[in-house]
Amino acid sequence: MNNATSSPACSGSEEPDDDGTAVSSDAGPRNGPGWAPALSALAERVLGAIGARVTFGALPGQGRAYAYRAQGNRLWVDATDATSAAVGLHQYLREQCRIAVSWDDLRPPPPGHLPDAPRTEGTARVAETYYLNFCTFGYTSPWWHWEQWEREIDWMALRGITAPLMMVGHEAVVEQVLLDEGVPAETVQKFLAGPAYLPWFAMGALEGHAGPLPQGWVGAHRDLAGKILTRQRELGMRPVLPAFTGHVPAELAGDAGPAALTTAVDSADPADPAGARDWQGHRTHVVGPEDPTFRRLAAATVRTQQEFWGTDHRYAADPFIEMIPVQEDPGYPGRVAAALLAGLTDADPEATWFLQTWPFSYQEHFWTAERVRAFLGDIDAGRLVLLDLWAEAQPQWRRFDGFGGRDWMWCALLNFGGRNEPLADLPGVTEELEAALAASHPPMGAGLSMEATGSVPVFFERVLDATWRPPAPLTEWLGDWAAQRYRLPPDEAAERAGAAWDGLARTVLGAGGYRVFPEAFTGLLTMRPPVNPFETTLARPSQAAPDTPGTSGTQASPSIPGDPGPLAAEVRALLWYEPDTLIRAWITLVELAEEHPHLASGPLGADLVETAVGVLARCGELTFLTAFDPAGVCDDEAAERFLTVFDDLDTLLATRPEYRYDHWEAQALRWATSDEDARALADNARRLVTVWGQVGDGYLDDYSARYWSGLVGYYGRRWREWARWHPIGTAEEWEARLQQMEADFLSEGPAAPPAHDSVTVVSRRLLDTYGPLFINAARALREQDMPDDDGAPR
Repeated sequence: MNNATSSPACSGSEEPDDDGTAVSSDAGPRNGPGWAPALSALAERVLGAIGARVTFGALPGQGRAYAYRAQGNRLWVDATDATSAAVGLHQYLREQCRIAVSWDDLRPPPPGHLPDAPRTEGTARVAETYYLNFCTFGYTSPWWHWEQWEREIDWMALRGITAPLMMVGHEAVVEQVLLDEGVPAETVQKFLAGPAYLPWFAMGALEGHAGPLPQGWVGAHRDLAGKILTRQRELGMRPVLPAFTGHVPAELAGDAGPAALTTAVDSADPADPAGARDWQGHRTHVVGPEDPTFRRLAAATVRTQQEFWGTDHRYAADPFIEMIPVQEDPGYPGRVAAALLAGLTDADPEATWFLQTWPFSYQEHFWTAERVRAFLGDIDAGRLVLLDLWAEAQPQWRRFDGFGGRDWMWCALLNFGGRNEPLADLPGVTEELEAALAASHPPMGAGLSMEATGSVPVFFERVLDATWRPPAPLTEWLGDWAAQRYRLPPDEAAERAGAAWDGLARTVLGAGGYRVFPEAFTGLLTMRPPVNPFETTLARPSQAAPDTPGTSGTQASPSIPGDPGPLAAEVRALLWYEPDTLIRAWITLVELAEEHPHLASGPLGADLVETAVGVLARCGELTFLTAFDPAGVCDDEAAERFLTVFDDLDTLLATRPEYRYDHWEAQALRWATSDEDARALADNARRLVTVWGQVGDGYLDDYSARYWSGLVGYYGRRWREWARWHPIGTAEEWEARLQQMEADFLSEGPAAPPAHDSVTVVSRRLLDTYGPLFINAARALREQDMPDDDGAPR
């Protein structure tokens, strides 16, 4: 990416700048490319006044490329297109100024001057860079206003995003289409989901849940979508808009035919019309592809989008996302695809369909190789782009041999539900991407498909860097990345920061085959306490090699002789590293914050929090195993120490607004225009990150569990109550108690503790307390595996 030449910074004649400094006169035509004004505005938003000293010009050639050079406090960035120009600007800031724009530092302090730099070039390795997941619009950005979107779009441009998914305002499209179809307004209002659940509504997975929408929401978000799309297009992006999936109000559903599957609906009501299906306890209905209504509504959706905002001819639709087709006929998915494409092209002859491959792995038992090939074979290859959504862990391109040469994109997912514990396979992610790029049918693009942004940014930034240059050795890359993140000059502090991140990469961020998946075990503290957690058998995605076709099965964690049930094996599986390596990294980060206090208000403060979470989550589990056994409490001191972990985490998390639940709910309430709106918005904010659906339904409880101040207190109250009841007599009484606590949270919300001390002060206190505890407790658990003289585990 930074192929600096040894040539002078500028060639050609020189003329004095307005400050008397000689600068090159070969910056290109004064009337630059059409996108130059948008890039100049971007530079000034990111850099302030000094951004006016950046000039953008056209770079001849094919593909995506940039070249920058700087002299005399001026910077020139030439590029083939707008997004490449933005990447060039950002690379200059990173490489020459050691400043990075990141999710948790979207407006870093600008440099005091623009240092000289020789001509430095970069060329993208992929034609497109995709970004976002439908779920991201629920788990991260449901409450965002324009000021947050503006900064996020700037980040997209600086990181080279060309194809962002954009579903803000889609509810306005659905409302208009259904009203035009003659559906009564009251029916439409009941059909639309609550604001936090609109992504799953757009995917056709639910309807009406947690609604109705607040007054004015639809119109305001139609306007917001217009601003978002205008800015994305100005910066060279071609957004992907949601398409019709077949999901309709029950009154319009039908045409499932005599072959309708009874198994497609877990508890089918014979009175329901054909086309009914269930997802996680939510009943929805689809119109059949043979019904002309399907094609008509697909076209009407596109035409309404064109009327509201124009189009970039890109449409995302997943008709079977986590739901089995309502007909068992192998040809049924192909007929749905044909009807969908017909509707898209009726309204937009240039339409391209973006399809996630998630169902092929999530429901591999149904989506056999034969079914997938038949389905894809019914779709015009020139009209389709496949998104291999979890390619770093369950690559479908391997299973289907690069999708037979069709256009596809390699996507990194990692984050499910917005969970923010620092776990990732940082060493392995670029190995998977490189393997895909070297395949006989390589991807035409790569991107990020996380369910939520903000967590473990190093993982995603490593992927994005690899879309522009072959990845550097991880230790070397982390040294540069950490210095840029903390804005450190090339000195001893920068070396220590890099060493700390190398330690994180060899511990919590070196997960290898361990898959971070909420439907598997990812920690005790956020778990809904079962009657007997020691005997809870939790399934993890298979640890088969990533290049093994069909690795989406599950396996139960083995029970180890001498353990109090499978729980200890689960906890041990999360300790794949040397604990003292993680503690050394934590020590270094805390010391850097103490030596450079101003850095703790930026990304370093967030890194202190997430590193502490990585340690304290394991300390809680290790202490639990010491404190309790199936018969009751076996160590009173350890039992109290286990519960103290929640209080200490809550105190640390309260020091940063992004880790406070009350910040999340306050964002939601900004959209309220009445008391009724406020109640509905608060309910959506609380519900999504706790029970998800209905209290007691048992489907997605704590899927979106977060280490947030307020939520951790809620988790602590659950476990404190469990400890008071343990051993629990009847499951029914305990379930009733849990449901009451959940209902109380939904009605009252949590009480977040105030932040008394700084993140650095609290981090030091926790490091001194939990560092030795973690090392000693982890060692003790591992020693249980060591055989005694008679060969039996201790």
